Amino acid sequence: MTEKLIDVVDTAAEAQALSVPPLLIVDVLTDYLDTHGLGSGPVRWDRIGEGQSNVTFRIRRDDLDVVLRRGPRPPIPKSTHDMVREAKIQKVLGAQGVAVPTILHVCEDESVLGVPFYIMDFVPGTVVTDTLPDFLAEAADRRALSEALVDRLVDLHSVDVAVPEVAALGRPDGYLERQVKLFASLWGKNTQRSLPQVSRLGEWLAASIPATQRHAVVHGDYRAGNAMIASSTPVEVAAILDWEMSTLGDPLADLGYFLVTYTDRENPRTVMDLTPVTAGEGFLTRSDLAERYQQKTGLDLSVLPWYEAFALWKAAIFSEAIYTRWLNGEAPSAGNFTGSLETGVPELIAAAEAVASTVV
Repeated sequence: MTEKLIDVVDTAAEAQALSVPPLLIVDVLTDYLDTHGLGSGPVRWDRIGEGQSNVTFRIRRDDLDVVLRRGPRPPIPKSTHDMVREAKIQKVLGAQGVAVPTILHVCEDESVLGVPFYIMDFVPGTVVTDTLPDFLAEAADRRALSEALVDRLVDLHSVDVAVPEVAALGRPDGYLERQVKLFASLWGKNTQRSLPQVSRLGEWLAASIPATQRHAVVHGDYRAGNAMIASSTPVEVAAILDWEMSTLGDPLADLGYFLVTYTDRENPRTVMDLTPVTAGEGFLTRSDLAERYQQKTGLDLSVLPWYEAFALWKAAIFSEAIYTRWLNGEAPSAGNFTGSLETGVPELIAAAEAVASTVV
């Protein structure tokens, strides 16, 4: 029988009695915060989200309200879940005016919680995905949210990559080639079924990579679910979250992924339609968003279908990894999403092929 994982314990003694380490040890964290002058009084915690990758907690004390973000339990694959790098990226981008949380402290000492972690300020607001908050009751405010989401992406892609601190975040040349090669290599490692169309589409993507028009900071997972929206009007994006995959590369990779995860009234749905509320009255469509992005950046979007096909193909591959882990009993079911991947992954590939067929 698989041992039930315990995420949070009160004392180090309780943690030592477990065969699998917890994610948070309250007395150890309390001592650490005291040592570094981060608030006073008892620690209160709440888990934010249900992520099985990186984990986020809201931490409150008498005079402190912050967010602690850490990687998953060890062992952690090399080059992934790098909390120190993720904190650095946000510090650099915050200095360039990008809407990110303020990083307050970074802990590289793995003896505290078993992995490095960082602490950032708590940004109040709402993440809009499958329910519509009261402050978006009016169609004009829904349109404003759509515009704010694409405008913040434009702002990110407008950051000067020649600034030394920004230039140090990645190597933009060959970004698309590396991405296609990486995900193509992951398919065989993460599937237990035969879907030959995945490899065929990967070969087509590799053979038809478009020329990158501009180097930019790429978020890597830009979608409405990673945007904290201020819970008031006028509507604004208070902070962009989850910078684990950020680097320098082709900005249209971000745009393609943002569009295929944004639900509208015009396009067939997939399991990656992560904001079903945006199909409602007032919200911009994907084509509206693309047009606004083009007007603000001047980039040629005639090649956009390649990037959308690429985003759907990538999503199929990482979704298959989730599905395989679930089949193997290595990951809990995330609502109806995980089980839906049996048919959802082939549907993603079919959607990618349909988009790819429109590439001139």
